Amino acid sequence: MPRKSPLVIGHRGAPGYRPEHSRSSYELALAMGVDAVEPDVVATKDGVLVVRHENEISGTTDVSEHPEFAERKTTKRVDGEALTGWFTEDFTWDELATLRSRERLPEVRASSASFNGSQGILRLIDVLDIVRAGSVEYGREIGVVLEVKHATYFASVGLDLAPLIDRDLRAAGWANGELPLIVESFESTVLAQLKERGVAASYVYLIEAAGRPYDLFVAHGSKGQTYKDAVTAQGLDGWAGLVDGISVDKRMLLARGNTIVEDAHARGLTVFTWTCRPENRFLASEFRAGGGKSAYGDYEAEWGVIARTGVDGVFVDHPDLGVGFFRD
Repeated sequence: MPRKSPLVIGHRGAPGYRPEHSRSSYELALAMGVDAVEPDVVATKDGVLVVRHENEISGTTDVSEHPEFAERKTTKRVDGEALTGWFTEDFTWDELATLRSRERLPEVRASSASFNGSQGILRLIDVLDIVRAGSVEYGREIGVVLEVKHATYFASVGLDLAPLIDRDLRAAGWANGELPLIVESFESTVLAQLKERGVAASYVYLIEAAGRPYDLFVAHGSKGQTYKDAVTAQGLDGWAGLVDGISVDKRMLLARGNTIVEDAHARGLTVFTWTCRPENRFLASEFRAGGGKSAYGDYEAEWGVIARTGVDGVFVDHPDLGVGFFRD
């Protein structure tokens, strides 16, 4: 059943205040009262799942400052896009453990950037332990929204993510339904694989405002379903029963006259949206204010439009603001 107020999910922890996916980012999100946190998972060469926004890590670590890794800089095609940098799948976990996290958007979040270099990279199992400990410390149930990144790409280089995720969730006691777990991905194929493996979770299909999912493009070419197709009445009919919910780019909910939440609810699907951020850079143009891209605009007005759609969950970068606004 839809909730009266949406779940407030710390998007990569609390990246409005600390470098994303760092220990302090997650711990701050828990202290600020989130219902859940969202780790993105990618794989190392030796099959360790680490939490990074992308498998290309030059923007979120100090890897470029390590001369011993200079020769590993390369160009790859990930989901059809050419990227140049350093990639997790070219490192062992022991090697990645020598790196330090840094702020991905220092021009917007200078305060967060002041923590650069102070923390290492986390594995998925580390985040699961942090959340379990936080649930005890704060005396409330806190969930994990696990985002699977680039599953088709990783499979193409010999790193199937589904068995690795299954392994870590079971080892940490998160796969049997006793703890609140949501698994999400822009690729529905890996969601189906994890369901088949018996991982007890709610499964959520991530949907961009444009384009098409890479797994369906590989399987069907240009005949594969686009993201916009997925949120039509016919598209939602097809996803009902295959997944438990959808998670859409907030621009889709801000579009005038959209009925995505209403249509999804009518088919028994929950709806999440991403990402609610207060800075001008990330707000729709009509909600921006003066002071430059790092200044806060009229984010409450934008978030009010989103809340009034009846959405079931929101991803936030500033958990204190998200909890303060969206909670009943």
